[in-house]
Amino acid sequence: MISGIYILWGNTMANFTKRAIQESFIKLLTDRPLSKITVKDIVADCGINRNTFYYYFSDIPKLIEDIVEEDAERIIQSYPTVEKFEDCIEALVETALSKKRAVLHIYHSVNRDIYELYLWKVCDHIIDLYISTVLNGRKADDGDIAVIKKLLCGFAFGTFSYWLKNEMEDDIRGTIARLSELKKDIIEDFLLRC
Repeated sequence: MISGIYILWGNTMANFTKRAIQESFIKLLTDRPLSKITVKDIVADCGINRNTFYYYFSDIPKLIEDIVEEDAERIIQSYPTVEKFEDCIEALVETALSKKRAVLHIYHSVNRDIYELYLWKVCDHIIDLYISTVLNGRKADDGDIAVIKKLLCGFAFGTFSYWLKNEMEDDIRGTIARLSELKKDIIEDFLLRC
């Protein structure tokens, strides 16, 4: 019984330390570009030694990958169903705005590909849910579904990427709302015709 308590305590401390490293990194990334952050900066801010950092992460890109992967999983868990196409992009927008400067620093760094993989993963999941909701159990041709999924994923990813490219300054919610009005049921009709 006592060994079980030590294991639980050890896991809690490990999670605490890992989370502290991630939070220190995000804090630093909010203040300065990625190229200006070193492991030394992170451990100094976090109050740990370098060996502890390297116990959890092999390098800063691995730290970034871990953070964006956790964000992706959180979004995926938060959206068990998607009824409107706007919801597909809203999930990404909320997360990005909560860490705006950090996200932009990653987006404008040599590690942009890590963030783009995260975007594709979330888009893929949310578009699958949306298609499933629209079809509502009806059968459709797998080839047609694949084509529509590519269209929607590209649309969501492209819209979001364009917003990032413009420093998150444009009204992405207004853009998505207007595009949804313009497409009014077109995608749903495509899916139902499959």
